[in-house]
Amino acid sequence: MAAAARRIYDAGKAAGSERPGRPAGGPMARRTHVELGGLPMADMTSAARGVVAATAEPADALEVRVVPLWGLPLVAAALAGLVAAVASNRLWALDFFHVVGGGLWTGIDLFVGFIVGPIIGRLPVPARTAFSARFMPKMVLLMPTLVIITLVAGWQLARHEGTILLSNSHHSWVVASMVVVGIMAVIAIGFLEPANLGVLFELRKPQPNGELIGRLMRRFIYTAGITGAMQVATLVIMTRLAT
Repeated sequence: MAAAARRIYDAGKAAGSERPGRPAGGPMARRTHVELGGLPMADMTSAARGVVAATAEPADALEVRVVPLWGLPLVAAALAGLVAAVASNRLWALDFFHVVGGGLWTGIDLFVGFIVGPIIGRLPVPARTAFSARFMPKMVLLMPTLVIITLVAGWQLARHEGTILLSNSHHSWVVASMVVVGIMAVIAIGFLEPANLGVLFELRKPQPNGELIGRLMRRFIYTAGITGAMQVATLVIMTRLAT
């Protein structure tokens, strides 16, 4: 009888310790169960893994496009309009492309060189990388298009109005404008654009070189500041030619 009673007692104790919602393993297990907010250890491990995965997801999901395909039709339309303006040699069309292209080029250079550049320089590396991955692809298409439109329309406009002739009273100002704009075009295409493409191609690698990206971004910021300062001289020359 005593042995049978002992077996019944042990069976009841084991059943009580395995009741759902009750942690087994003594006081330490109960304490751990309470401290973890009522979640079993396996659930807490899964939750922690989910947090780590969610934190790492933006870096893994960062998709970098060197050339945004949606912008190609816009570039093609702008260049087609420029060709039509040059072929027709109409004053209004040439003036439109030169003023719009030059105004956008000037405004973007000033904005990037004196506002965006200093902000990028103070951002932490992850934020700088994310910003560059979204900002640089648009600049790949935008800036060369504006440079081509401004230079071609400006040259054709100078030929149309005769300001490139030595006898013209504005000839010296036109030459000064061509020199300044030519230097800015070399900087934009020879320095800004390669730095832009270098950042984008580096961001597409499985393990981007942060030091290289930092150097390229500094080059982009410095050259953008230089062209922004030169755009001030362009504004002085253009307003002088307009009077």
